[in-house]
Parts: sequence; C-alpha cells; structure tokens
Amino acid sequence: MQYTLKKSLGQHFLKDESICQRIVDAVLEEHPQRLVEVGPGAGAITKYFLKESSIDFKAVELDDEKISYLEHTFPVIAGKLIHKSFLDADIPFNDRFMVVGNFPYNISSQILFKVLDWKEQVDCVVGMFQKEVAQRVASKPGNKAYGIISVLVQAYFDVEYLFDVDENAFNPPPKVKSGVIKLKPAKTTPQMASEEKFKLLVKTAFNQRRKMLRNGVRGIFPAEFLSNEIFNKRAEQLSVEDFATLTFQMK
Repeated sequence: MQYTLKKSLGQHFLKDESICQRIVDAVLEEHPQRLVEVGPGAGAITKYFLKESSIDFKAVELDDEKISYLEHTFPVIAGKLIHKSFLDADIPFNDRFMVVGNFPYNISSQILFKVLDWKEQVDCVVGMFQKEVAQRVASKPGNKAYGIISVLVQAYFDVEYLFDVDENAFNPPPKVKSGVIKLKPAKTTPQMASEEKFKLLVKTAFNQRRKMLRNGVRGIFPAEFLSNEIFNKRAEQLSVEDFATLTFQMK
C-alpha cells in the first residue's frame, strides 16, 4: 500500500533507521507506561513502540491516508489511533504520560504550547524539531536564540539537547537541519504571581527584545517600580527566575 507526501501538513518522513533507534532509545530509557506519538506518518518509530507490550500506546494522526496506511501495515495499531490534529486533540490519557514525535515543522511551537497546557500530566517529551527551534527551546539567557519559547518551556521543564539530524535522514529531505530534544519536568518550578502574568510579561518583554526592558514593559508595571536596576537589562539577559519574580510587582 502506497502513500503520498503532503507538503501542506509539513510532512518529511524519517527513513534513517539509526536515527529512529536513537529516538526510541531516548524514550525507552524513561520507562514510559503510557506514550502518545504525534504524527506517526508512515510508522518509522511507531513500529518499535508497537512491539513494547508494557506500554499503553496511542498515536495522533490527522492525515486520512496515513491512518489507512498504518492500519493496513500494522494491524496491531487498531484502536490506538486518534484521527485528529494534535492541536485539536483532547488529553489522550487520564494518568501521566510521555510524548514523542517527529513534529511537523509548521506547527512545532504550537505543539509545545499544547504540551505546556498538559504539563501536569506530561512526564517527558522526546521531540524532533527544526534545529533552530530545538536550539531556541534549549537556549540559556544571554544567547540570541533565547526567547519566549525558551522561557515558557524552561519554567516547567528541564531541556536537554540530544543530537542533530541531517537533512538526508528524511524523505523528502527538508531544507533545514533538525534537532532532537528531551523535556523532563523541572526539579523546581519558579514561584510566580500567576501563569497568566508570567506569559504576559515574557511575551511583552520579548516583543521588543532590542530595547531596554523598561521601555518594553512600561505599561504593565507601576511607574515607581520601573526605576529598579533590572529594567536596565534587555529581555534576553533575564533568567526564567527573574521573569517569575517580576510577576509579583505587575499591575
């Protein structure tokens, strides 16, 4: 049974078995009980997880054709497929679970925000992203790549950059390199006034990242507090903890 590649869905299928195995190993070393794969495509890594009888496995796939292909090629997948976009899917398990995927590049940031919505139940994420996005998620303060997604993810997850993936590991080869990262719940989550204030501050600060913080966030702090030294910095110089602490002073 054949399938076609759909550019509109950002499809690039992994064909390098050694890369597949490295991703699978990174998942299995966490001993997941429940696992959801985002965008299984033609089953490059799915086939490995279907062999693991101890894992309660589900896969979320939007493309009708891939659903038919997977059901035909891997009969054991029956009942494990969720036929939806991951962005529209309901939480797949009632208990804690792990997420894995060769994430479609066109929605990879949105996938991470969805994971953040489910953070109370997500034990671990092993994901392949466009390299630039993977580096951004893992980036530390003072780095040009450090931005909104770095801060929002790192407030709740410890990020480990695992390895690069060459374009030729895919069919068709994308125009960019890829990177695989692992997220695990942060050992300590910084105290913040509220998640809403934290998100608002981070997004407002980085929307004018070249300016001094004082100029970018003027509207959300009392005027007398803006003389504080920290506002002489630019957004990329603040740690996750700095942003969290500042939320207590917001209007």
